[in-house]
Amino acid sequence: METIREEFMRFLASKNIDGWAFENAEPQRFGEWLQLFAQVHPKSFVAQKLYHINRIRRLYQLKKTFN
Repeated sequence: METIREEFMRFLASKNIDGWAFENAEPQRFGEWLQLFAQVHPKSFVAQKLYHINRIRRLYQLKKTFN
């Protein structure tokens, strides 16, 4: 069974955000976002954090790997 943290990390990856880098650099903000994500629907989370998601994506962009 997937935990809310794993679901949140998948959500961040879907938004092209490196969840590990975000968590390590800004643990307090990461925790706040995780708590909110656990309480609301993902679409509602995006609506509330859209501007912030874009800023976080620029700071912690997920690196694409090609196999």
